[in-house]
Amino acid sequence: MLGFVLQKATRFAMGRTAAVIDRAATLAAHAQSARARKRNLSESLPHEERLRLLGLLAPQYPSDGERFFREPRPIHVDERQVKRLAGGRIVDLAWPSDYEPYNPDVAERYLRYRDNHIAAARLFLHDEPRPVAILIHGYLGGQYAVEQRVWPVDWLHRIGLDVALFVLPFHGVRGDARRRRPPPFPGSDPRVSNEGFRQAMGDLRDLARWFAERGHPAVGAIGMSLGGYTTSLLATVEPELAFAVPMIPLASLADFARDQGRLGTTPMEQTAQHRALDAVHRVVSPLHRKPLLPPERLLVIGAEADRITPLSHARRIARHFDAPLETWHGGHLLQLGRADKFRRIARMLGELGLTEPRR
Repeated sequence: MLGFVLQKATRFAMGRTAAVIDRAATLAAHAQSARARKRNLSESLPHEERLRLLGLLAPQYPSDGERFFREPRPIHVDERQVKRLAGGRIVDLAWPSDYEPYNPDVAERYLRYRDNHIAAARLFLHDEPRPVAILIHGYLGGQYAVEQRVWPVDWLHRIGLDVALFVLPFHGVRGDARRRRPPPFPGSDPRVSNEGFRQAMGDLRDLARWFAERGHPAVGAIGMSLGGYTTSLLATVEPELAFAVPMIPLASLADFARDQGRLGTTPMEQTAQHRALDAVHRVVSPLHRKPLLPPERLLVIGAEADRITPLSHARRIARHFDAPLETWHGGHLLQLGRADKFRRIARMLGELGLTEPRR
């Protein structure tokens, strides 16, 4: 009994530490965003004008989201071997994204970032094709050397999966190394954020199709934070996805903007701007779209002490997807209890017949 009490007390103390770390990161982001808002025209507009402009943007997107996303297409990849593995190899993959923005008003600005014209992923392959887990990073991530430490890539490879570290638009090798400012996606212009998710869906579906043509028996996705949102969206766009696991996911761009203090100065203004922004992002919102996967191929994982994308985000996605929800006791950055949740993912994949069944 005493051991159980001590364990609970330790978990509580460590959870509080994880929450403090998340809050510190959030405060730093608040300070940076406050400086950025002074330079940002849209966020410095008066409430009525901003509401009017958001109201003009929402009708520019189709109410039927399926007309917004293109079908996957064959790609011609450039493969560069990075390293040999026992029974496999590490390969850096690159291919033309060939992205054409949906909204012509932002096309020139969106396409001027030349490095983003090339899609990219680092693969950890067995000698024979295995089921694939595409791992999708969070905001400001995508650097291969970092992502290999963030994710348990070696463990996923050992349990029988081929692994792909996918790079989101404007991140990692797709970002402009000369710019010290944050990437434009996702950002303060909701049109650019919509374009970024649209491009990500196209690149991810092209990659999944390439894996299928290469002989891999199944392709699924696991994403953290912004990558969790992307994974959730992919589960509403790609019908052939074998599994989807959003981890510590962002669920709503409008909720995040509100919680970051980027919408209005009074509760009434915040409510009105939140509703208007959510309408603009509806076309890329997993909460406004129907999941294409049955619940047994879905798993949502949240963090009890998360102060960046709080547990409420994971709960909303799990409820909307009718998917099981698991939690670890740590936070967004200090991910205490994470290893047990990856073992839970492995059990799900074993039950789906994608890896050897595990207990």
